[in-house]
Amino acid sequence: MMSNQQNAYLKAMGIDVWVERSPTLPAENSSLTEQVSESEPVLKSELEPGSEVVLNSEASQLIPESVTATSATLNVKSLDWHELRSTIAECQLCELAKNRTKTIFGTGKKNAALMIIGGAPNAEDELHGEPFTGEAGKLLTAMINAMGYQRKDVYISNLVKCRTSESQDPSIDEVAACASYLRRQVQLLQPGLILALGSVTAQRLLKSKSTMSRLRGQLHYIDEITVPIVVSFEPAYLLRSPNEKRKAWEDLQLAMKELSTIETSTEIFRSVEE
Repeated sequence: MMSNQQNAYLKAMGIDVWVERSPTLPAENSSLTEQVSESEPVLKSELEPGSEVVLNSEASQLIPESVTATSATLNVKSLDWHELRSTIAECQLCELAKNRTKTIFGTGKKNAALMIIGGAPNAEDELHGEPFTGEAGKLLTAMINAMGYQRKDVYISNLVKCRTSESQDPSIDEVAACASYLRRQVQLLQPGLILALGSVTAQRLLKSKSTMSRLRGQLHYIDEITVPIVVSFEPAYLLRSPNEKRKAWEDLQLAMKELSTIETSTEIFRSVEE
């Protein structure tokens, strides 16, 4: 049962009333409903919502095999939060370093159960010094609130720590250059779940060419990040395609369900220890 507060946050997302759909209803057909590259066909998911998938070894590496990045061998495994931030601030591993005014490390609670990962910061994020600002940031905050969290209670970061030219998607090389930084953030944070926002983020993170329709509605696992990953749309896309907000809410519900299970298990474990 949704609380009045969560209903209010859903309205802030642009969803006035949530009515759970029957799983037998056909999926919506719209040319605007998929965040996919033009070269990739739109394929509907063959998996039941909420099912788990363990990606094979080819898809389980955060750093693409075809890319040799200095960051892949950079020893950041022993760095704490402060040392990692300082290292990233001085990073010159890819072309993005040439045009940035500052790096965008990430923001939020350092022991958050929920970690949110986007693609790349934009010029507005660089100006404010944190990811997901502006109108997209306001929508993300509403999404977080609808899940029952405050923005300060989760941790938000990006695949890459520098803004891309003209807010373009980060390239494979750029993601590879930042891969060890993101991995170390996950290791330090030890979240219960990761919410990957956007098709590019999901495809780069999972090393997959699958469409959003195939990646959504299930839990993903990769070798380098041992916590479950849920995929959803990025806020900027939802602002352009508001009809997709209901699908995004389905993704958030899946994440909430998994986080609830994790939190319950943690409480049971603690009570046994006591």
